[in-house]
Amino acid sequence: MKSISIKGSKRESVGKVATKALRNAGMVPCVIYGGENPIHFSAEEKAFTKLVFTPNVYTASLDIDGQQIPAVLQDIQYHPVTDKIIHVDFYQTFDDKEITMNIPVKLTGTSPGVLNGGSLRFTNRKLRVKALPANLPDFVTADISKLKIGNKLTVTALATDGYTFMHPDNTVVVQVRTSRNATVSDDEEEEEATEAAAE
Repeated sequence: MKSISIKGSKRESVGKVATKALRNAGMVPCVIYGGENPIHFSAEEKAFTKLVFTPNVYTASLDIDGQQIPAVLQDIQYHPVTDKIIHVDFYQTFDDKEITMNIPVKLTGTSPGVLNGGSLRFTNRKLRVKALPANLPDFVTADISKLKIGNKLTVTALATDGYTFMHPDNTVVVQVRTSRNATVSDDEEEEEATEAAAE
């Protein structure tokens, strides 16, 4: 998984006055959990652009006063009116310790059911995955090339290379539903192909 570097400085004071002063200066108060003690620090708001405003998922390489700390984004709080980032929580990662993250799903292939007028329902665009940091994927691939009208793809049909899905086996990722535009059903199409081959 790709990593984004964020440079920050430890916070001496974590009170409301100090926090407000940080935000006024364009800085975001942050905290890292997962280690021996929480680490409070601040970083420039623009440093979070690639980490937050993207459909992709990244780990973070935090440089806090020269100390390198690998981490993942745990929680982010926005101002209810301005949508500015007001606080970020990170969780420190360790090479030998599994972590859980929401990973985006990438569809591949063309569904015959959709070509016949069916409606593609992409119900789970992100899946919760558990793995060692080195095994976290950039995305989970879902092949829809065999989905006919009425078919669905569950998590059990997806490859799990070094990671585990934190969902029930019957969790539907994507399905093809019938729609008013559906012309020929997949079964009828197969029958016609078989008849044509026989002739």
